[in-house]
Amino acid sequence: MAPRVWFITGASSGFGLLMAEKALANGEKVVATLRKPEVIASLAAQYTKEQLIVLKLDVTKEEDIKAGFAAAKEAFGRIDICFNNAGYGIIGEVEGTSDEKARNQFEVNFWGAVNVTKEAVKFFREVNKPVGGTLMNMSSMFGIDAPPGAGFYAATKFAVEAVTDSLVKELDPAWNIKVMVLCPGWFKTNMTVVNAVVEDVHPAYAGNENLGSIQVRKLAVGLIKGDSPVLQDAGKLIEKFWALSNLEKPPYRIAFGEDAKGCFQAKWTALKADLEASQEWSQDLTYST
Repeated sequence: MAPRVWFITGASSGFGLLMAEKALANGEKVVATLRKPEVIASLAAQYTKEQLIVLKLDVTKEEDIKAGFAAAKEAFGRIDICFNNAGYGIIGEVEGTSDEKARNQFEVNFWGAVNVTKEAVKFFREVNKPVGGTLMNMSSMFGIDAPPGAGFYAATKFAVEAVTDSLVKELDPAWNIKVMVLCPGWFKTNMTVVNAVVEDVHPAYAGNENLGSIQVRKLAVGLIKGDSPVLQDAGKLIEKFWALSNLEKPPYRIAFGEDAKGCFQAKWTALKADLEASQEWSQDLTYST
């Protein structure tokens, strides 16, 4: 079986870097994209350009995305798997997060992911011979159930999931495109240990230890230090991602970790209660002339 070609965004650290290393170690070919290629110079030095190319790519720049896919075509002729992973988190109250920071997060987590998604689908359909490919969109357990203290991060993931949900209903089955939405819980990566942005507490919330956002901030201390007991093994998660990439018919939306499963269950329970409460309010609404 010929080695597959992976296109990975956010390959500087965390899941992106680990996924690149896993694919390369298994003889696959990788297009590793990130804003600062020098960060993974040591990895690049271990492989020839016949197996790994490293590209400077900022997902907030549509021209970078298009250039990245064009470079992948030139280097390898096809892309089998797009691991759409670039993103970062902000911890802060909704009232305490500036519009600028919230919009910047949407530029990366939402628009970046969506533009990579569109380019990947186009590539799978128009470049690959035979047509087809696998799109693995990185979401989060907070793309299912939004917590206090991370409203805008959750909003970006909810939005990515909504667009992906719509997309999979639009795709022609003849294009042979598999799509997955990956929803991890807390794992020990640079996303939590290094790259998390923590805003100052909004004055109205300061000092009230019982509020949800304050509790999340306490949790964040251990997450950022990297010694929180809730952090799970990212290496083990990558093994799960690898196994999923090899399935002929993978599941669509997947929770990873008991915490992520808990978010799925909480959302399911809340929606069921909302549906039941909506019964009387949905009746006798038929339009009549």
